[in-house]
Amino acid sequence: RAVAEMSDVTGRFVLAAAVAVASLVMAAAARHDYGDALSKSLLYFESQRSGRLPYNQRVRWRGHSGLTDGLEQGVDLVGGYYDAGDHVKFGLPMAFTVTMLSWAVLEYGDQIAAAGEGAHALQSIKWGTDYFIKAHTAPNELWTQVGDGDSDHYCWQRPEDMTTSRRAYKVDAEHPGSEVAAETAAAMAAASIVFRRAGDAHYAHLLLHHAQQLFEFADKYRGRYDASVRVVKSYYPSASGYNDELLWAALWLHRATGGREYLDYAVANADDFGGTGWGVSEFSWDIKYPGLQILASKLLLEEKDLSSEYRAVLEKYRAKAEFYVCSNMNKNPGGAARNAPRTPAGLIFIRPWNNLQYVTNAVFLLTVHSDLLAALGEPLRCTVDEDADTSDTGGETAADVVVRAEEVLAFAKTQADYILGTNPMETSYLVGYSDKYPRRVHHRAASTASFADEKGFIGCAQGFDSWYSAGEENPHDLVGAVVGGPDGEDRFNDQRGAYMQTEACTYNTAPMVGVFSRLMELDAEERLREQRDL
Repeated sequence: RAVAEMSDVTGRFVLAAAVAVASLVMAAAARHDYGDALSKSLLYFESQRSGRLPYNQRVRWRGHSGLTDGLEQGVDLVGGYYDAGDHVKFGLPMAFTVTMLSWAVLEYGDQIAAAGEGAHALQSIKWGTDYFIKAHTAPNELWTQVGDGDSDHYCWQRPEDMTTSRRAYKVDAEHPGSEVAAETAAAMAAASIVFRRAGDAHYAHLLLHHAQQLFEFADKYRGRYDASVRVVKSYYPSASGYNDELLWAALWLHRATGGREYLDYAVANADDFGGTGWGVSEFSWDIKYPGLQILASKLLLEEKDLSSEYRAVLEKYRAKAEFYVCSNMNKNPGGAARNAPRTPAGLIFIRPWNNLQYVTNAVFLLTVHSDLLAALGEPLRCTVDEDADTSDTGGETAADVVVRAEEVLAFAKTQADYILGTNPMETSYLVGYSDKYPRRVHHRAASTASFADEKGFIGCAQGFDSWYSAGEENPHDLVGAVVGGPDGEDRFNDQRGAYMQTEACTYNTAPMVGVFSRLMELDAEERLREQRDL
């Protein structure tokens, strides 16, 4: 993707307001089992495990895989997660997945524990952080990829049968990779808080030590990681550069350590790095600006001794965070150019390829921000851009829009409910939830006979002939996976070959762990109110 696509994020819009409002009213009336959705979401990460599986592995159709990863390079890189339906271990999206899982636990850990899923949540994080510890082999050295995307995509094999290259790639001082080093620092810093709260002080300290080293490496040796590891360009290129990851990591390290130097960094570099300048409608494994802006906004509540200078900078972060929230709610004054696109039924629609990743990330950020607004006792303010083009509003002068905190959460709920089946296709895009969900997910392991049932070797091309091209449903449900989702007209094609819609990724599901936990709590509150009203 070209860097120019960032501006395109806020420039492509579909306005179908009347239909969207009707759809959202319908969604608001739906009642879903968020506890079940939460449990299934955490189960999904066990399907994506690489390495030697533990004795308590619940997804039994998976087996050990990638047991020689790193051997060629003389380093142990066994473990970690496959990002999607293939078998390359990509460091940047894996780290982002772990950051989002950790953030979910930090915000909604009590709710996750109340659902009986606390241990599973910790295990999902630790499977990633254990791998990052292995991959960080020196202060200025991080292994960022195992496997080759091109050769991997020529095969349709179970991970247990892999015959493709398992070459490993790294970034170091001579070949820097600030995005992936900083995101891994953020993941380990966020996870360190999780494990410290869980009572594992030793592991928390180890993670924090790695996080601090990785941040120093990312900042001291600045450079785009896709320029150093060129094979990643076709899969996870960095459109936004690394400044957003540096600010993101600094804020997570501040949260983990309380160290003033990290807050100083985020304030001093706020303008130059775009933290207080970029107002975008997308939060993803690549573009971290809305996430770091919302994280910075939380400091207005949490930090009691901020100077007026620091508070002013954090308010600028908050203004951009609220642009993102307002954009995704279609509340920004000024028309299409300042609001995220929608499908006719009201789903946020950023891009045709794996669109639900943007929706799940938006839902999480809106949920977190609604809680912040409620704690501050303040509404969301969607402000007028004085330079905005008013041609699509009939030339009328726009006015600021004020939105209550509970309205933000209610909108987030409608998007989550759409994912769970309150949509024109009446399909849950969370696999395994309800009776109707994708049965032909674009996923090598799920679409192929399990190693336990069929121990005979399945060759590279053989998998295409026997499994990929078959029209039958997958032999295994990829339970808890959030697939790419419907197109811009709310249509969905449940075929393995329709990978833009049917492939699932770890970073699609990770934000929903937090969202389902919060909505489970909200649903319990609503039921209690209903009982009182009887």
